[in-house]
Amino acid sequence: MRIATWNINSAKARQARLIEWLDRAGPDVVCLQETKLSDDAFLELFDEDLFRRGYRVAHHGDGRWNGVAILSRGSLDDVVRGLPGGPGFPDPEPRAIAATCDGVRVWSLYVPNGRTVDDPHYAYKLSWLAALRDVVAAEVTRGPLMTLGDFNIAPTDADVWDVAQFEGATHVTPAERAALGELVDAGLVDVLRTRWPDDVVYTYWDYRQLCFPKNFGMRIDLTLASADVADRVRAVWVDRAARKGTGTSDHAPVIVDLDVAPDGDVGPMVPPPSSRGSTGRASGGRSSSATGDSLRRR
Repeated sequence: MRIATWNINSAKARQARLIEWLDRAGPDVVCLQETKLSDDAFLELFDEDLFRRGYRVAHHGDGRWNGVAILSRGSLDDVVRGLPGGPGFPDPEPRAIAATCDGVRVWSLYVPNGRTVDDPHYAYKLSWLAALRDVVAAEVTRGPLMTLGDFNIAPTDADVWDVAQFEGATHVTPAERAALGELVDAGLVDVLRTRWPDDVVYTYWDYRQLCFPKNFGMRIDLTLASADVADRVRAVWVDRAARKGTGTSDHAPVIVDLDVAPDGDVGPMVPPPSSRGSTGRASGGRSSSATGDSLRRR
């Protein structure tokens, strides 16, 4: 089974890119984030294309800045829209959706950004992650589980091209990383980092200042799995081809193959970045102010 996650950064704007990617990558289960569509609008836009490709659809959105979805070519059972017990800002936002897909409980997640450390959105982010931890702690005891999506947290300094550029900004603070650590400690495995412990791997690159060709990125899109699912992983990688060209999201999909690896054990980023971009986290590129502006928009 091939399971993927992708922050699409507006499903309407990426409609052609998404359909092309589905045909090329052939995922069995897809978790989407930041669709920015209502449930009715998503179905109206994609229903025929997805039906012809054999996908069932569960979507949770209100047509504004969030929106999450799960697509499945197998079963799509026991759908839950929203994060049980989660806080609102001020009302609950469409940032989480779950379904059972061929025996695996799958969550598609768009964790709040946090904006700045002194913004109420930062406290909201930490409370939201605490509620997610409680949900995971309960569900991991019931069977195979995966939580996938845009977590808006770089787990370690190795997951940021130059952590000095983020000094004082969200996504790398000790409190966020501790909250993520508590989530993992509830019974999950970071399957990409487990497979590629020492490699430079990113999933997000700002649109500005040539960050993508320079490989000035962050790994904030995560694939976390219970141990029984992690044991089934045969390949996991970032599909950089989907970030290339025009009209792309600023995120790339992350793909996990369970049980079999149709394309072999490829990775960690396919195709790999240029040697210049992968040699380290050099200074330069986007400035601290540019980084802050980008994160506040998310």
